[in-house]
Amino acid sequence: MLKPEILETFQQLLEGARASGDPEPTAMTLSSADAGGRVSSRIVLLKGADERGFRFFTNYQSDKGNQLEAHPQVALCFHWKTLREGVQVRIEGAARKLLDEESDAYFASRPRMSQIGAWASLQSQTLPDRETFEQRVARYEQEFEGRDVTRPPHWGGYVVEPDMIEFWYGAQFRLHERVRWSRHGQTWTHRMLYP
Repeated sequence: MLKPEILETFQQLLEGARASGDPEPTAMTLSSADAGGRVSSRIVLLKGADERGFRFFTNYQSDKGNQLEAHPQVALCFHWKTLREGVQVRIEGAARKLLDEESDAYFASRPRMSQIGAWASLQSQTLPDRETFEQRVARYEQEFEGRDVTRPPHWGGYVVEPDMIEFWYGAQFRLHERVRWSRHGQTWTHRMLYP
């Protein structure tokens, strides 16, 4: 469980990034590794943060989904250039699948064509040509015509349960400020680090 003080700091920074005009304040780098230890990074969007951790959604059969299944330890990184001299938040922890009810609720809130896309996309598999994808989209549009699009079983959410969070505040002349929180069991401690 996230300590309230940590969550409050994060929420204030996220709201500050929104207010300062950051074009994509919820964008975060997600780094994960496959069973052999090969690391991949990509940008995903934060869809919520609470005392449990940080949520995002994806295709479970994608490369990232397969990596999370094999090796749930991940790292997240936010960088907001619009705050101060730049603010970065690094998060490390384990990614766990959300309950079906949570994934269903979020899926129901998505635009209909995004829902169709979740069915049509064989994410991370080879696509022979764009027309093949467009045909799959048309197929699922027809299949769900006149009714709600249900969440596909291969699509859903994760929560990253952090055991480390570091707040980095940029300053002139590289005299940055770093504060690292670490969790041991249920206890959080923090310390400052040299930049």
